[in-house]
Amino acid sequence: MTVVLGAGAFGTALAVALSVKGPVTLWGRSLPWAAGRENPRLPGVILPEAITLTEDLPRAGKAPVLVAVPMQAMGAFLAEDPDVVGKAPVLCSKGVDLSTLRGPSALVADLLPGATPAVLTGPSFAADIARGLPTALTLACADEAVGEALQSALSTPVLRLYRTTDVIGAELGGALKNVIAIAAGIVTGAGFGDSARAALMTRGFAEMTRFATRLGARPETLSGLSGFGDLVLTCTSSQSRNFRHGFTLGQGLPPDLSQTVEGLATARAVMARAESLGICADLPVTAMVAAVSAGDLPVSEAAKRLLSRPLKEE
Repeated sequence: MTVVLGAGAFGTALAVALSVKGPVTLWGRSLPWAAGRENPRLPGVILPEAITLTEDLPRAGKAPVLVAVPMQAMGAFLAEDPDVVGKAPVLCSKGVDLSTLRGPSALVADLLPGATPAVLTGPSFAADIARGLPTALTLACADEAVGEALQSALSTPVLRLYRTTDVIGAELGGALKNVIAIAAGIVTGAGFGDSARAALMTRGFAEMTRFATRLGARPETLSGLSGFGDLVLTCTSSQSRNFRHGFTLGQGLPPDLSQTVEGLATARAVMARAESLGICADLPVTAMVAAVSAGDLPVSEAAKRLLSRPLKEE
């Protein structure tokens, strides 16, 4: 059996994918759609009978627990009842907590000192996973034995998990790519073309790597699924909420604020962390997104700034 905490699009999609291996309990605070077994965030996907839907927090027991609550809500969720995630929670949220400037694994470490958290991240859209399309993800866990057990328990014929012990790198790759995706959307929506987007993605990836390695990540992790792979996906598809948000901004239109755009909070959190480290100048793309999200910089000016950086050696 597997437990998934968080019945948003991604949590529901993971529950569907893992139901081929056995029973899955899917928890959400409010599930008005439970009777029809079709999450409105995944239209056309009817949940298999192997999935039990509940609004009552299940006890972890020995089952793998996947935590798929939004990043900015995770701290409060864990504080309510930290034991509900078990001793080896698999964290599926991408981002940096704005109030603490910490990632999901650090939040777990604060509240559950004896836990061994893992991070599940990489290039994936909920709709693709729910439809059973082939997807490859990174599973990061500092404890190799725990990581191997989770890799075996959570891999399916179409959901392939690749293991690493670099939790920091995997976590930051999944968080930072959302920021770059917003910027890519702005440039694309502003009509600067695909060549400009490719340039921004390249420089954005260098920026991701600089920041992540400064915090202890391994460069090769950023070059893998959880960094470069996820960056390519989110910067080139309208399925990405972060890219869509930036694209709408680039067109000069009001964005849809009804959906979580995690890259906005992540940009602000990263810049606050960068200021404490004295490396703000190394993060021009992130700084631009943070300024736009705070209302300190017009989108038209932001797009121009991204393409008018001083000439220098690559």
